[in-house]
Parts: sequence; C-alpha cells; structure tokens
Amino acid sequence: MFFESSSQNCGQIYEEFLLSQTEISKYFYLFLLPLPRLKKLNNSMYNKNIKLVLAAAVLGVAVWQIIEGYIGNGIMFILLSLIFVFLYFKNELILLAFLRLRKQDFEGAKKWLSKIKNPESALTIKQQGYYNYLFGIMLSQTNITQAEKYLKKAVKLGLSMNQDLAVAKLNLAGIAMTKRRKREAQTLLTEAKKLDKHGMLKDQITMMKQQMKKI
Repeated sequence: MFFESSSQNCGQIYEEFLLSQTEISKYFYLFLLPLPRLKKLNNSMYNKNIKLVLAAAVLGVAVWQIIEGYIGNGIMFILLSLIFVFLYFKNELILLAFLRLRKQDFEGAKKWLSKIKNPESALTIKQQGYYNYLFGIMLSQTNITQAEKYLKKAVKLGLSMNQDLAVAKLNLAGIAMTKRRKREAQTLLTEAKKLDKHGMLKDQITMMKQQMKKI
C-alpha cells in the first residue's frame, strides 16, 4: 500500500510538473511569436529601444517564474534579458562588422554595416560613432574624401575607446597631409599621440612625422 500510494503521489507530482512546463512553453512561444517578423525587419527597420522593451518583457516573465517557484526558469529568463540589454549597448551588426574588419574582410564588414539603413534610430550615439568609424577606415583605402567625412563624424559623435579615437585621428592626419593641409595634420597627429596611451601607433606616428617634413 505504501509503495502504491507513493507511486500515485509521484505520478501526480510528475503530471503537475508536465502541465506547468506546458504552460511555460506556451507563454515562451507566445513571446517568441513576433521574432520572425523582427528578423524580416532587421536592425535597419526597427528602433533600438525595442531591445529594451524586449528585455523588460523577458525580465517580467523571469519575476513571474521566480514567484511561481520555478527558480531555474527565472534565472534563464534573467540571462536572456541581459542579452537584449547587452545588444542595446553593443549592436550585433557592428560587432559582426568589427570581426570581419579584423580579418581584413572589407566586403564582409561592409555587408553587415549596409544592413543598418537608418543609424539614427537603430543605434545609440556611440554606436553611430563606430558605424562612421568603420566606414571611414574601409573607405580610407579607396576614397579619402568620403573617408574623411565619415571619420570626422565618428570623432564628433565620440568613440568608447581612446585607442579607436587615436586611430581615427591618425587616419584624418594622413588624409590632411595627402591634401597638403600640414597644420591640420600636425594638430591631429599630436592629438593621436596623446590618445595612444600604450604606444601601439608609435611607429605609424613617427613615419608620418618624417613624411610631413617633406611637404
């Protein structure tokens, strides 16, 4: 009798567990339902704040799950909400473009950046800075006038890392030198040197200074 009642209790508990999981799955699929549409829209079409709305919605589900006693599910949803917050501050398309650029794959980087059709609504101010920075670096190989335009905008909007700002100003100095704007090039080179705290651009700065003497 003891074993029989125990097995019945276990069966009942397991059945309740399965039902609860079904409800959770139903809620989760309901949440995921709009995502295929978002894929079609992609990052160029929807506002960056949607990521914060999704993060808040997922966090709400996490709180509900914890209150209901499903701690594991709650933790999972909290981690999921943190991904949306991370992608708000670090845009996924810009990250992918950076990875392509590190491998010298300019076409691949351009492909990811071209998906961002409206940077002002899709990106934060700093992300817009990096959007222009990446385009400026790529165009510096082929079209220095366009590259200068993008790099100046990147500097104006601001970049998170001083090293990136130093690279932008070094490239602008090179463009100014090519266009024989020696004073502007010297100013930009001095600023780049100050920003280059770890001396990673020391050789390039020295080389450019030597070339500037010939102007």
